[in-house]
Amino acid sequence: MTTLLYISLGFLLFSLHVTPPCSAATNDTLAAGEVLAVGDKLVSRNGRFTLGFFQPSVVVKSGNITSPNWYVGIWFSNISVFTTVWVANRDSPVTELQLNQTQLKLSKDGNLVISSNASIIWSSTVNRTSATTMNSSTSVVLSNDGNLVIGSSPNVLWQSFDYPSDVLLPGAKFGWNKVTGFTRRFTSKKNLIDPGLGLYYVELDNTGIDLSRSNPPNMYWSWSSEKSSSALISLLNQLININPETKGRINMTYVNNNEEEYYEYILLDESYYAYVLLDISGQIEINVWSQDTQSWKQVYAQPADPCTAYATCGPFTICNGIAHPFCDCMESFSQKSPRDWELDNRTAGCSRNTPLDCSNTTSSTDVFHTIARVRLPYNPQIVDNATTQSKCAQACLSYCSCNAYSYENSKCSIWHGDLLSVNRNDGIDNSSEDVLYLRLAAKDVPSSRKNKIKPIVAVVAASILGRRFFGSYFKGVLSDSTIIAVKKLDGARQGEKQFRAESKATVLNWTTRYNLAIGVARGLSYLHQSCNECIIHCDIKPENILLDASFAPKIADFGMAAFVGRNFSRVLTTFRGTVGYLAPEWISGVAITPKVDVYSFGMVLLEILSGRRNSYKVHTDDNSDQVAFFPVQAISKLHEGDVQSLVDPQLNGDFSLVEVERVCKVACWCIQENEIDRPTMNEVVRVLEGLQELDMPPMPRLLAALAECTVVAHCDDDS
Repeated sequence: MTTLLYISLGFLLFSLHVTPPCSAATNDTLAAGEVLAVGDKLVSRNGRFTLGFFQPSVVVKSGNITSPNWYVGIWFSNISVFTTVWVANRDSPVTELQLNQTQLKLSKDGNLVISSNASIIWSSTVNRTSATTMNSSTSVVLSNDGNLVIGSSPNVLWQSFDYPSDVLLPGAKFGWNKVTGFTRRFTSKKNLIDPGLGLYYVELDNTGIDLSRSNPPNMYWSWSSEKSSSALISLLNQLININPETKGRINMTYVNNNEEEYYEYILLDESYYAYVLLDISGQIEINVWSQDTQSWKQVYAQPADPCTAYATCGPFTICNGIAHPFCDCMESFSQKSPRDWELDNRTAGCSRNTPLDCSNTTSSTDVFHTIARVRLPYNPQIVDNATTQSKCAQACLSYCSCNAYSYENSKCSIWHGDLLSVNRNDGIDNSSEDVLYLRLAAKDVPSSRKNKIKPIVAVVAASILGRRFFGSYFKGVLSDSTIIAVKKLDGARQGEKQFRAESKATVLNWTTRYNLAIGVARGLSYLHQSCNECIIHCDIKPENILLDASFAPKIADFGMAAFVGRNFSRVLTTFRGTVGYLAPEWISGVAITPKVDVYSFGMVLLEILSGRRNSYKVHTDDNSDQVAFFPVQAISKLHEGDVQSLVDPQLNGDFSLVEVERVCKVACWCIQENEIDRPTMNEVVRVLEGLQELDMPPMPRLLAALAECTVVAHCDDDS
């Protein structure tokens, strides 16, 4: 979540403001006849929430951007990052000219109003029937849970919990009344400095939970009531209790009776801060406050892929859910409103740099740019008589309004007008391999274009080195004269890379292996902690560790990587990786952290130690083959003090016993089932470098169960 800074007038404006005789003091109650002016505040009795006037402001790359408008809202009192949880006048801001004449007060009809010079800017919605119960004791109270309540005990005439902004606070009901049909929905804000109604909203009705876009109308994510709502609650509570920052502090509940259906969550720790947010891009999030980092951290988000929200990046953009930022303009398009993009509202999208050639539809000079591995835009028009790709391209060129086409399986599709929801397939969703051909003006595709789109490694000279079953090898020379080996895959689709298996077999000595382990650990530590965004590789395995001529390791293949913002601790994403190196949380489907890479690194470390795969077949005395699992043997031998028996026999005893024990301890801590028990990669580096010691790791429960079956980790069918 982008850090927000809000400007308040503070003592200066408060001292300049002429306070009416009946101005409210700083307490939790605004009584009938009192007013709240600029500089005045209501503070809940527990000091947790404050209500008052505020002016939004945010720091972005270009500097500080401040809204010209003022609002009345509620925010957390004791949080260093100013965070609003409710705004009264979302779409009716107070201008600078109105500010000194603006007041918040109870009107005669029982409504809470924001008025300026006798003109009503905003009003609550107390109905006339309820208003008849109003008396001199009626007041407005800011409750300890952040709920703003109009009424006199025990009658509640109106409450802010029934009209949430973009935040759902603990104790507030999210649902609907089956008798009256009243629905409590909350809606995203427009941008970081405009809390007005945005494009996305979430509500619960008789069909389930729906996340929708209002304009154009589109429901893009739902949890159907036909599914088990208790299953959703169970999933959320499980997720909460796995995360050490939320465990034992939040509890979710679901209620469904004859009168109402709603979800609710409560905080079990009164000193804890958390809230549910529908963000600007259409994701619903659970955010918790970290005292250590003094920032909000996202612990849950749906949809997991931010590109799921309809047209979240606007027209003529490509959305990539694992990139940051995840929106980017298409080739030869530019941001329509760079300021809005800075303020996290990208729905205006991008516009062409050069108009299309529409002077003659039969001989247009426009050309097409290929965009591969995407989910195609909405609302295609099928052209039945375009039976070849060239005819499909010509069908698009025949219309000035046509901006793209796709030709797949002899089916031609063209798109008129805006191209919306074009999502890049980079590992979040592997179901789409479509190709979109984007129409561009000829001048945007110069002949020198090929020099602009180079591979990451630019081979300036190549010669055949050899050919094996899986492809051809080339000897390449980089611009700095570095010699490299380049492999061309002959098959269109292949499974695991066979690079290492096809290389000339070389037995690495122990010193090289140990330095390799430290190098990979440093690389992962950098990805996790030193980049602008935390990068989780998600597929650490020997095949993705390349060695240069001096045997320095390079981590490769980031096709499955996930990005985690520095304000977040984990990300919920789809299953990915390679069997044998997968952390248990991948199987359970919970949000992941960099600790999944730690687990995979532990598995790789054991293979570096033994010189073989962790799973392998052994021939038994009864002439049967059984599957051995090396990690079981490793941790057992470590506890027995016999680590030297684990080392690759090809080393012929030439190794450091201290380093072997150190590697074995690190690996066994890395593969612990509970991510909390695993070290960080920075701690791994310190241990491998001899700067930090580790205790003896416990036997993970799963490995213990395997060890009980047999030493070689193979359970008989009848066991």
